Amino acid sequence: MNASVDPVAPRLRALIGQGVDAIDTPALVVDLDAANRNLQRMVEFAARYRLRLRPHAKMHKSAQFARLQLQAGAVGLCVQTVGEAEALAAGGINDIFITNELLAVGKLRRVAALAHQLATRGGQLAIAVDSSEGIQRLAQAMRLTRAVIDVFIEIDIGQGRCGVPPGDAAVALARQLSDASSSLRYAGLQAYHGGVQHLRGVAERRQALAAAAERLRTTCAALAAAGLAPPLVSGAGTGSFGIEAASGLWGEIQPGSFLFMDADYLRNERDPAQPQFEPALFVKAQVISANAERVVCDAGHKSHAIDSGLPLVHALPGQPALHYANGGDEHGILRPAAPGGALPALGDTLWLIPGHCDPTVNLHDHLIVVRGGLAAGSVDTVVPVDARGAW
Repeated sequence: MNASVDPVAPRLRALIGQGVDAIDTPALVVDLDAANRNLQRMVEFAARYRLRLRPHAKMHKSAQFARLQLQAGAVGLCVQTVGEAEALAAGGINDIFITNELLAVGKLRRVAALAHQLATRGGQLAIAVDSSEGIQRLAQAMRLTRAVIDVFIEIDIGQGRCGVPPGDAAVALARQLSDASSSLRYAGLQAYHGGVQHLRGVAERRQALAAAAERLRTTCAALAAAGLAPPLVSGAGTGSFGIEAASGLWGEIQPGSFLFMDADYLRNERDPAQPQFEPALFVKAQVISANAERVVCDAGHKSHAIDSGLPLVHALPGQPALHYANGGDEHGILRPAAPGGALPALGDTLWLIPGHCDPTVNLHDHLIVVRGGLAAGSVDTVVPVDARGAW
C-alpha cells in the first residue's frame, strides 16, 4: 500500500517484510489481496450502473484504506461521527459525508471548522439532517466560516431510526433548507435502510427494499412537485446495494463492509445481482490449551465484537473445520465442526472471521496488512486505526 506506519509502534513496524508466522496473537489482520479483489468488484459494479461509490469508512476507520478506495474510483467517504470525519481529514481525505444527525453545539462548531478546513484545500463536507432544529443549529454554527456545507435530508424508508417520514415532512425541511443560510446547500436525500442489510433471504431483502423504494419514490415526486427535486439520493449498504441500483432511484451507494466482510454478512443468502465478496479481515489466534474434546485459543471478546454473533473459523487447506464457542474476554473454545473431527495442536494458528467488522476494528489500534495470503504471505504494512473511538 506504500503507506507510512504509525511511529509509536516500533514492534509492529519491525513486522514489515516478515512472514505471517511472525505476527503475535491475537492480532487483527487484513488479507490485502482479498480486499483489493472486493474493491475492484464493487468499483466495476458501480461503473456498470453509473452510480457514485461513496464507501462507509466507519468500517475500517482508516485514512490509508480510504485513500485506497479513492484511488480505485470512489468519489469520497462516509462517516458516522464528526470525530471520524476529523480523523480522515487529518489523513488527507477531502470529500466526506457525515451520514448522521448532530445537534450538540460543540460538535456543530467542529463541523463548521472542518468544513472550512476542507474548503481551503478544495474539498467538501456534507451532513445529514432530519429536523428543523437541526437545520437551524447547523446554520448558526456555519456562521463561523464562509465555507458551504452540503446538507442531505434523511428520510425514514423503513428502518425506524433516524429520518423524517416520507412525503410532506421532507418537503417542509427542503423548503426550510432552501431558505436557510447560503452556507447550507440542499444536496439531496439520505435514504438508508440498515435493517435490510441483515435479512438472511434474498426474497426478504427484495420485499423490504421494494417498500422502501416506494417511500423514496413518493418523496422524490412530492419534492419535484414543490420545485425541490433532490439533486442526489444517497444510501444503500453491503447487503442490499444491488437492489437499490436496480431501482434507478439511488444515484450514490454507501456500502462499507464489502471491503473486509464479516461472519454476519457471510451468513446471508447471496444475491446474484451483486458481486460475490470474500472475507478479508481476520483475527489471528493461537491454540494455548488442548485436551481430547476441545482446544482453547487466545482470542476472546476483547479481540472481536460479538454483537452480531461469534466468529467463524476460517480453515486453510489442510486445517480441520472447527466451531468457535464463547470462552470469555481472553479465550475462545473450539470443538470439531462434525462429530469425531480433528482438533489443532498446541501452538497451531487459527484464523477467525469476526461476527461484525466495524466494532471489531474499533477494538484495535492497528490493522496488520498481509500480501500473498494467510498461509504463506508476508506483512506489507501496518495501518493505524485513525478513528478508533472517535466521536
